[in-house]
Amino acid sequence: MTRTRVRHQCEACGAEQPKWLGRCPDCGEWGSVVEQPGAGSGTTGGARNTTAATPSPLADVDPLGAPLRATGVSELDRVLGGGLVAGSVALLAGEPGIGKSTLLLQALSDMAARGSRCLLVCAEESVAQVRLRADRLGVPPPTLLIVAETSLPIVLAMAETLAPDVIAVDSIQTVYDPDAPGAPGSVTQVRDCAQRLVRHAKEQSVATVLVGHVTKDGAIAGPRVLEHIVDTVLSFEGDRDHGVRTLRALKHRFGPTDELGVFEMTGEGLHGVPDASSLLLTERRGDTPGSVVAAAIEGARPLLVEVQALVTRSNAPIPRRGAQALDSGRLSLLIAVLQERAAVDLAGFDVYANVAGGVRVAEPGIDLAVAMAVTSARLDCAVPADTVLIGEVGLGGELRQVAQVARRLVEAGRLGFARAVVPASTPDTPGIELLRAADLSAAFGALTVREARPPRVLEAVFGRE
Repeated sequence: MTRTRVRHQCEACGAEQPKWLGRCPDCGEWGSVVEQPGAGSGTTGGARNTTAATPSPLADVDPLGAPLRATGVSELDRVLGGGLVAGSVALLAGEPGIGKSTLLLQALSDMAARGSRCLLVCAEESVAQVRLRADRLGVPPPTLLIVAETSLPIVLAMAETLAPDVIAVDSIQTVYDPDAPGAPGSVTQVRDCAQRLVRHAKEQSVATVLVGHVTKDGAIAGPRVLEHIVDTVLSFEGDRDHGVRTLRALKHRFGPTDELGVFEMTGEGLHGVPDASSLLLTERRGDTPGSVVAAAIEGARPLLVEVQALVTRSNAPIPRRGAQALDSGRLSLLIAVLQERAAVDLAGFDVYANVAGGVRVAEPGIDLAVAMAVTSARLDCAVPADTVLIGEVGLGGELRQVAQVARRLVEAGRLGFARAVVPASTPDTPGIELLRAADLSAAFGALTVREARPPRVLEAVFGRE
């Protein structure tokens, strides 16, 4: 006799619960736990037909020898460590309209033009819409196979017949399995469809790319298991009001996850930007209060960005702190350090900070630049246009060393910057003058002395004698 148990599963995160609950304890969503029929389990059922794998010494296991298949999109290959691996599954996620389908079409078209057999499954658009985009981009190779289909069994049957080298599904949220419960896009459907596609990729050694949606908070939509079962998770980010797009690997089993790909969206599609620093600083106005240049590191790439700040008097009981393309919590921390350790009066002022160009930077090496931008805006005095700032700020106001300072300084020198404010322990770098400082006050002093600011300004703001 077989007993049937009922599962209770959260439709938001996919977590299973032992009973129905009004609120999911894993993700906090209300009304998302629903009943789902589970697999039958009993004491009289037949034994399962399972085949155990034979253990072998690790030294006898052959390492992954599948060659990388370059996509032909330089910035995408940079993030992937050279290209797609046969049998791997990559999840490409991003906001609607950010350019995921465009990036995927360009990569598949280039691979198809170089002899790879590629299949694009359009589960959201018609083939005519994709053809129009391909014509606009100027990449309509006759060898790229395309089909508009949402039924997973049909997609897998096509894959078995065509035996492609690369399969791309746009998107996983719109593909459904008729044999699985739930509507397309539900937790159960997304999980089951993704697992079957991953199984097919491993068994047939097919490189697979899944396009995924994101929630309003920017997190990848669907059950958390979706990110766990794939080999690579790519996040495509950017501001739709700007032309700059960035690609990051949140997870990558075949290489590092700290590389950054930079693209520029144009009328002819996405173009890789090998010199991102020059692009981001093109429209910078020098000698503007509240504007400084920071040298950041994203993976192996040095990146110079403009950090802007605006400080205005506030009539609200609690002044506002706004951050765009920055960590808002880090901005609040730096404001507190400026007030307590450097005597910068920010009480009663709204403070806004931004990284110009739409590129999000979260590494601690730009702490000094953010602090200097806020102080410059508060004093209404400009930081010299040929100066770059590097350093992490501690809670005591001290400047701490950051990784790969030499590469940051070399990049700054290449772009014509003459000076850099750096922590005191920074070694010399040819071609650029270093203004070493032990803490925030010393960094401010190094710049104001160079600019011959009146001493009374320093006395009023920093409390110096």
